Amino acid sequence: MNKLLLPVLAAIVASVTTFTAFGQEIKGDAKQGETKNAMCIGCHGIIGYQASFPEIHKVPKISGQGAKFITAALTAYKKGERKHPTMRGIADSLSEQDIADLAAYYEASGAVAGAVAPGKAADGSAKAMELVTKGGCTSCHGDNFSKPLDPSYPKIAGQHSDYLFVALKAYKTENNPQIGRGNAIMGGMVKQFSNTELKELANYIGSLPGELKVVPQSKFK
Repeated sequence: MNKLLLPVLAAIVASVTTFTAFGQEIKGDAKQGETKNAMCIGCHGIIGYQASFPEIHKVPKISGQGAKFITAALTAYKKGERKHPTMRGIADSLSEQDIADLAAYYEASGAVAGAVAPGKAADGSAKAMELVTKGGCTSCHGDNFSKPLDPSYPKIAGQHSDYLFVALKAYKTENNPQIGRGNAIMGGMVKQFSNTELKELANYIGSLPGELKVVPQSKFK
């Protein structure tokens, strides 16, 4: 990992640990989360569904994502650290208990008992592997991109490539009230790369086997 980012990583991991310690006071209930996901399934529960802002891309797979990451992401939207208008509006309407319940639900959604986690990711092109090394991606997301260093970081293997590309670019965006993500680690990482290089990274990571899924609402299956 870029040596300049190591002190930042240490500070953020410490702060995440503190946040998690407090967050443990609110226990998520997956069954309750299933009753609260009406605003989620309209986008995240439709296979191939595409968003049109800030550009056309598939909405992310969130079934099988870690509960602590979903909690962290929704909290970031609620605080305005993530600026997507639709997601901010939804997050603003949720209580901390709602967020915990939805996170528990989506972590369990689509899970298969006894399923084996993906092994170490296969190498991609020489260029892709050069970028992964330069960005230190496995240092945070694991060597299979599905076992993050901290559970508040996302699983990204097998995520839609076009969504990953848009998300990565968002960390480069500053001073925009509708687009952008405030995260010191990711902001420092993506600014090393051109958009062409970010697309190369996104395509590689999106091609990997992972645990993320789109699980349709039962009546649409």
